[in-house]
Amino acid sequence: MRAVVVDDWKPFDELEIHETPPPALGPRHVRISGRACGISFAASLVVQGRYQRKPPRPFVPGTEYAGVVTEVGAEVTRFRPGDRVLAVLDWGGLAEEAAALEVNTFAIPDSMEFRHAIAFTNSYHTSYAALCWPNMLRLAAGETLLVHGAAGGVGIAAVEIGRILGARVIATAGSPEKLAAAREHGADHAINYREADFREEVLALTDGRGADVIYDPVGGEVFDRSLRCIAFEGRIMPVGFAGGAIQQIPANILLVKTVTVVGMNFGTYVGWSPNDIRYEVEDRMRAGMAQLFAWFEEGRLKPRVDLTFPLEGFRDAMAAVLSRRAIGRVAVVMDA
Repeated sequence: MRAVVVDDWKPFDELEIHETPPPALGPRHVRISGRACGISFAASLVVQGRYQRKPPRPFVPGTEYAGVVTEVGAEVTRFRPGDRVLAVLDWGGLAEEAAALEVNTFAIPDSMEFRHAIAFTNSYHTSYAALCWPNMLRLAAGETLLVHGAAGGVGIAAVEIGRILGARVIATAGSPEKLAAAREHGADHAINYREADFREEVLALTDGRGADVIYDPVGGEVFDRSLRCIAFEGRIMPVGFAGGAIQQIPANILLVKTVTVVGMNFGTYVGWSPNDIRYEVEDRMRAGMAQLFAWFEEGRLKPRVDLTFPLEGFRDAMAAVLSRRAIGRVAVVMDA
């Protein structure tokens, strides 16, 4: 099969496609003929050895995968050849075939395109867990949700889920096109952070109270300023550091405003951690995905894949991600 292979740590644009043997099929694995693979900023760090998790080399990058089951391991009970599925992989996605653990594989609705399915493995499920799980942000109807990076993958997902939960959603983004996308996906208000001080805008929109819940994939200065427009007893979650800087959280503001900062490493729940708890939370993960698929079939979730590339265009796909010009997700489509 053809696959993008990382034989040594290097920039993403120096990787090449090679002919490699298909991945081994373990007793708890399903073999999938690939149709789409998600491209993320994290993958650019992984291939350089700059991510907290370093796969054994050589390896194939890519953790979000959708396609058709062609073979199942001896202990697999949920799937059979011919099933349309998406999977969260440890690695192995930028390839014509992948082997995924059954516990991290989900049957997708017949109405869902493969390129859209990749948005549900991490983007939608991360935002769902952040906003809906009881030990996370616990967004409630009637509250104000502030979503930064609202035209990105997790941002669009958070906007849509926030709207479904009955929250008032304020979105920030950096261009008129991205603001329009945030509104299209359900934001009540959209702020261009390049042209206005979002802190002042949020306080004005909430009569000085601030946002009850803040969802921040950007980090750095954006997180710092968010603490200046968070409501008393508000909750805030750093989801990533797309802005490039990791903030140092001032404890004095947390104390004065009784603010809760919630951390969540979603990868832990799919096995991307030394503490492998994927089997312990399988029921929770399947229930979450079932709810997301139900909302999708009701037309309440509309995953957006802005750009698609063939496998040979994997470098261009990453360039689109790193340039931050894409709205929603970017995908490599194997049958393009």
